[in-house]
Amino acid sequence: MKRFTIILTAIGLAACNGMWEKDGMSQQPSPYPTLDGAPPLIIAHRGASGERPEHTLAAYALAIEMGADYIEPDLVITKDGRLVARHDNYLSTTTDVEDRAEFAAKQRWSAKFDRQDWFVEDFTLKELKTLRARQAFAGRSAAYDGQFEIPTFDEIMALARHRSEALGRRIGVYPETKNPSYFSSLGLDFEAPLLDILDRYGYGAKGSPVFIQSFEKEILERLREKTELRLIMLVYPRREDDPEAGRLEPQIRLEEAARLADGVGPAKSLLLTEDGHDSGFVAAAHALGLAVHAWTFRADQLPQGTASLEEEFLTYFRLGVDGVFTDFPDLGRQARANFKPQ
Repeated sequence: MKRFTIILTAIGLAACNGMWEKDGMSQQPSPYPTLDGAPPLIIAHRGASGERPEHTLAAYALAIEMGADYIEPDLVITKDGRLVARHDNYLSTTTDVEDRAEFAAKQRWSAKFDRQDWFVEDFTLKELKTLRARQAFAGRSAAYDGQFEIPTFDEIMALARHRSEALGRRIGVYPETKNPSYFSSLGLDFEAPLLDILDRYGYGAKGSPVFIQSFEKEILERLREKTELRLIMLVYPRREDDPEAGRLEPQIRLEEAARLADGVGPAKSLLLTEDGHDSGFVAAAHALGLAVHAWTFRADQLPQGTASLEEEFLTYFRLGVDGVFTDFPDLGRQARANFKPQ
């Protein structure tokens, strides 16, 4: 069992038990064991990336059609300072750049990323727009390869606003700043363009359906001074070969996350022990007022012994997660509809 070095306050314990006080009256527990009793959010990881090439307008549009609460664009920065959606700043795994002779000279070795590739920071937006997206995962359909551009964050926000107006519900956006310290070393910073674009599309005010996420605490510290939008600290497990901690211990203390952010985005492995029991992570985070959005749930990458993605979702819904990142948002919606507390 993993240990978390926090003190569970009386308030935190009450929250963990699903009870709370309001105006001196004991309230009935919510059927959802989430931090605020609301249904867990369905976050479309890179769009509906199980069905379309990831980080394309088509993937985001399909995710919205499937009923996702939030769409998640990972953001990187072009040579001319434009925010675009890619999970990695290298391009060979998700685009046709290898087939483009005009860009052959841009291939290079990166010591930072330990690979020979083409990198988004070496391309202008105009150049990137000539590339076409490909399915990144073996075993998933390649039927849509070559059809879609790399979208800008502007284009993603325009889609979210347009579909919100058409559907009569606000589509949430959940951008991640990828490798912000690396891009900053190149003179390319996220904060100003990110916040400006969110504001221009009506998503900049406190209470807007936005979470900004990062693995790097420094950018969260800077953003905390510049915006009232909600921030999420992403959390990897420790490496298996790390001599300083157990295999699944988180890389950050939850107290540190509570100082920097409104929630945490842990690898889902942190939420269960090796034998499949509740690790205590969710309760510990909730006791500090932190929402928990776990990643990543995939129908084609099920844990050993799990019969279906719905079964996996339901396991984590019972733990009290406040949201799930999934490549298959329609299956997430279905599982949430079928959830019954035990």
